[in-house]
Amino acid sequence: MLPEIKILLISMLPLIEIRGALPVALFYYSFSFPWALFWSVLGNFIPVLFLVFFLGKIANYLSQKIYFFNRFFNWLFSYTRRRHSKKFEYLGALALVLFVAIPLPLTGAWSGVVAAFVFGISPKKSLPLIGLGILIAGLIVGIFSLGILRF
Repeated sequence: MLPEIKILLISMLPLIEIRGALPVALFYYSFSFPWALFWSVLGNFIPVLFLVFFLGKIANYLSQKIYFFNRFFNWLFSYTRRRHSKKFEYLGALALVLFVAIPLPLTGAWSGVVAAFVFGISPKKSLPLIGLGILIAGLIVGIFSLGILRF
């Protein structure tokens, strides 16, 4: 399998995403930074294209068919909106970009799709915001991976 396809697939994985794929591309496969960034960003964005359009339909279907999911989604929405709605109101669209861009555990594109869904951000609006967040996360991971900034 081509290294580019491997990086594409690694960056599509939840929790690993661009944070894991970019360093692998840079150090294991010796990609140039632009080439590694391209494949990592592309791979991280592919699941977003599907999730942003189908997560709501899947959640609605599960909520109607399975009582547990109905209770879970009601709890998730009320809990998340109660705890984070002021931040989203204050920062607006920037909150979603920052949430995706900060390369920490439990943030990223997959979590950004869930956040957009919970806060009712339309797919048309959330796609470019999540894409921008992925690109910024890639730049941050690249800067730290290449040692431009050190702790």
